[in-house]
Amino acid sequence: MQRRHLIKLAAASGGAALAGPALAACTTASGSSDGELLLWSHNAGSPLEIEVTEEIIKAFNGSHDDLKAALEPFPQDVYNDSVNAAALSGDLPDLLTVDGPNVPNWAWAGHLQPLDVSKEITDKFLPSTLGVFQDQLYSVGHWEATCSVFARQSVLETAGVRIPTIESPWTREEFDDALAAVTGKAGYQYAIDFSTADTGEWYPYAYSPFLQSFGGDLIDRETYLKSDGVLNGPEALAWGQWFQGIFTAGLANPESPGGAEDFMQGKAAMAFHGNWGALAAIDLYDDMLFLPPPDFGTGPKIGGGSWQWAVTATADKAGANSWLETALSDEYVAEYANRTGLIPATDAAAELTEHYGTDGQLRMMVDYSKAYATLRPETPAYTVIASVFGQYTGDIIHGGDIQTALDAAVAEIDADIDANSGYGF
Repeated sequence: MQRRHLIKLAAASGGAALAGPALAACTTASGSSDGELLLWSHNAGSPLEIEVTEEIIKAFNGSHDDLKAALEPFPQDVYNDSVNAAALSGDLPDLLTVDGPNVPNWAWAGHLQPLDVSKEITDKFLPSTLGVFQDQLYSVGHWEATCSVFARQSVLETAGVRIPTIESPWTREEFDDALAAVTGKAGYQYAIDFSTADTGEWYPYAYSPFLQSFGGDLIDRETYLKSDGVLNGPEALAWGQWFQGIFTAGLANPESPGGAEDFMQGKAAMAFHGNWGALAAIDLYDDMLFLPPPDFGTGPKIGGGSWQWAVTATADKAGANSWLETALSDEYVAEYANRTGLIPATDAAAELTEHYGTDGQLRMMVDYSKAYATLRPETPAYTVIASVFGQYTGDIIHGGDIQTALDAAVAEIDADIDANSGYGF
């Protein structure tokens, strides 16, 4: 169950960009001209998520005589292709799910319309669960996902390592010392598990926040027109040297299986992993700690933004936004969290959950998300950025020349931005 959400994050955002704005002119309304709202979701393989969505639909339909909603779930691995094909044929539904970092691309392509949902509702949601493009809100998510350093208290104590807190996270030097200590004094084969086999979206989601903590980034967020200077500058080079060094020194397995298996099997002392794996780790180890990410110079950072609901450009606007206002109640936000293990998107909903309330054993994940979540760049170029970053980060992990890899990544990203006239920036 928990492992599936890592696949979810990895599958959706690394592919090619959808077609551009001209596509909007060829789409026609297909979902709700006859009093029906059609919803598409990516979660055909997640019956627990579907159950909650169906409960929302039942409540909505029971309170509307002239408008009825229905859900059509798709398998995760064909979902984005299905949406793209429907856009080309003018057959989009009224509402659909979209992975947070894809929202700008789908909005730019003309697939989505800005939401018309009360700010009284959306202001309660974690900022990282709101999909924004060009200062307009296009999507809202019921949950968030957060990474942290998984470790065991007994292992850190044996290694003589200070246990960091949100008020006092590890510095780069402390983290490097901790990696050496757990393979030395504590005797582990690997210091930390980075789940490197989980390619795709895991790489930009998990690893680019380290780059950003070093002071680099995937793109210049002042203009969103180039990566040159931020993805291949001195800060990015320092990140690449540090990250590669962990693998060349044998502190991490460059072929580590997904889902933090090296950690769960006792091969690695720590793991950088997501909250979706926390309960399984607690079941396995009775002294689990979920620690904040290290501060590499510009503050600790972790990835933010997961799956969200959006309204298509051709939808019944009033009906679709009415469904969203029903769906975004704290009750349903909490239900998704209770059934999936992911972080509820509102404080009130968190208090209705077993693990994320004020005294819950995973409460720190909510706090980390609030303090450290960094959205992947809110630009239509992100789909290409993600793919390129994943490719060249893989080269770095496996010993490739770091500056060459970063320069090549920048060249591909900037060429794509130029080819698309800046994607509206």
